[in-house]
Amino acid sequence: MSAHPFYSHSFFSAHEHGFVRVATSTPKVRTADVAFNRDAVLAEAQRAHDAHVDLLVFPELCLSSYAIDDLHLQAAMIEAVEAAVAEIVHASVDLSPVLLVGAALPHKGRLYNCALAIAHGRLLGVVPKSYLPNYREFYEKRWFASGKTLKGQTIRVNGQEVPFGVDLVFASEVLPNFRFFIEICEDIWAATPPSSHGALAGATILCNLSASNIVIGKSDERHLLCRSQSARATAAYIYSAAGHGESTTDLAWDGQGIVYELGDLLAESERFSLEAELCIADVDVDRIVMDRMRVPTFNDAAEVAGNPDETFRTVPFRHAPAGGDIGLIRPVSRFPFVPSRADKLDADCYEAFNIQVDGLMRRIEATGAKSMVIGISGGLDSTHALIVAARACDRLGLPRTFIRGYTMPGFATSDGTKSNAWKLMNAVGITAEEIDIRPAATTMLQDIGHAFSNGEPVYDVTFENVQAGLRTDYLFRLANQHDGFVIGTGDLSELALGWCTYGVGDQMSHYTVNAGVPKTLIQYLIRWCATTDQFGAETEEVLLAILGTEISPELVPAGADGAIQSTEAKIGPYELNDFFLHHLVRFGQKPSKVAFLALHAWRDAAAGTWPAGFPEDRRNEYDLATIRSWLEKFLRRFFAFSQFKRSAVPNGPKVSSGGALSPRGDWRAPSDASAAVWLAELDARVP
Repeated sequence: MSAHPFYSHSFFSAHEHGFVRVATSTPKVRTADVAFNRDAVLAEAQRAHDAHVDLLVFPELCLSSYAIDDLHLQAAMIEAVEAAVAEIVHASVDLSPVLLVGAALPHKGRLYNCALAIAHGRLLGVVPKSYLPNYREFYEKRWFASGKTLKGQTIRVNGQEVPFGVDLVFASEVLPNFRFFIEICEDIWAATPPSSHGALAGATILCNLSASNIVIGKSDERHLLCRSQSARATAAYIYSAAGHGESTTDLAWDGQGIVYELGDLLAESERFSLEAELCIADVDVDRIVMDRMRVPTFNDAAEVAGNPDETFRTVPFRHAPAGGDIGLIRPVSRFPFVPSRADKLDADCYEAFNIQVDGLMRRIEATGAKSMVIGISGGLDSTHALIVAARACDRLGLPRTFIRGYTMPGFATSDGTKSNAWKLMNAVGITAEEIDIRPAATTMLQDIGHAFSNGEPVYDVTFENVQAGLRTDYLFRLANQHDGFVIGTGDLSELALGWCTYGVGDQMSHYTVNAGVPKTLIQYLIRWCATTDQFGAETEEVLLAILGTEISPELVPAGADGAIQSTEAKIGPYELNDFFLHHLVRFGQKPSKVAFLALHAWRDAAAGTWPAGFPEDRRNEYDLATIRSWLEKFLRRFFAFSQFKRSAVPNGPKVSSGGALSPRGDWRAPSDASAAVWLAELDARVP
């Protein structure tokens, strides 16, 4: 949006990243006043042009208005509508959006309820309504013919022959993957909506021009249908309903406009507005195409449907998408693994926690173990693993003393985390012990001739991993001794970054309960357990104290300034790393696009929404340089360094639809790959 030359870089253009700006319009109309309605359509088209919209969807029969009954069959009305179409086509020469306008058109002695696609002075094609409602308040078969069988035809409009039928997919010659299909109102209420075939024919955006009078509960019904169709068809769905100005002789109208993408609501208009409404959202068509590639079920369905991509007609068009920085009009979650709404967050935490508990319960039953062994550091991951284990014991009718917890202080363990570890173990009521690993670590460092054993302050990776390895070694031997198995505590974020000690270290366990849970969600799971009284007041107090602790492996002593070792200072903020992880793994997006989305999510702490209850003093913001720097480090660690650790990850349940990193499940990759492709793309496209 800025005029500064820096922002003219193609990186800042939403179109460069596969976004198409769509809008629904509820124009201010008059019943049966075609000239007035024509002008209203053009006024909204101009507004959409000024907002850099690429595709504008008007309501059904918006030129004549919908509820005019037998007036549809008046010759004067039919002629006036066709004349209005000609004027809109002519006026569209200087407008950037493709216009989808509702009008009744005659063809071979029948009148059809149609949607017209208009772009840059051309009538691209006409799509007739397939399913005509003829029940309760609807009586469309009195006036219109069904177009459900019309394929491969043309229609003459104002002397021009244009494609006509329900087999049309309109494809941009300018923006790749901008391909749309049209259906009309009742079509989406059908058992098999025409848009299902349109999606299978390659359309990424499904458009519905609707009249749809309003009754109690119908708004929810529309949401249900549009959300379901966008998810099932792996597409965006744009729905535009008639509003104020339609006849209220027997019905009322609310002008609902909604935009869904892959089941997610992107935008919704104000209902019952007296003024014209423009509801705008940026649809990610590249994301849609990538999702179809990733799910072979979509292509299987196309084959069963007779390969509509081979039988449908493609209507190419050119339009003039805006260049440069036009902003981004869509919600971009800062925390893609954490819902912003309190009710959704509560439901997700309930599910995530119980998925973990259920997975662990089954492993206890299958092994016939006599104990569970877990290392308790006083940090987030081991804390959450412990309360998962405690709930598993409760559900199976086992005493919590079945859990054997060990705190194992090393050279850099702080009094605070050690104290929290003991408080937690005592509050939960497990079998708790302490093993000081410093004597054994000192012996090992001496045995290998490490400089630290000679009194030198050398705190390298060997120094760190001697401690991490000893802790895991003790846990496995204790599991042998007590006929149990080791509970892993590492989380999804650490697996992505390779922030764990391989083999004899925290990468290994007998069963890992947190492997499917990212760090940002673990914090909320602990807070949810505390605030919903899952374990009582004493445990709640300890959990909240642990949440306020700096994330640190505590393997290196504090510096002269007293600053403790910080994980995030080394590998980057987990809130950014989890953002990168979600968009790269779940959607396979390019680094430049991940950076673009991260910039819009994180550049202004005062903009957008935060998860419910997120502390004000922790609401960070990041500029592009910071995002780029940490993204580069993430790409190096994820693609070029850490896969060998994930290739040998222990069993553990998948928790989030955002994906998991088990080589037996969501993520399969070679351990010796190069990150060159991703780093080159980042370097070439992110300033």
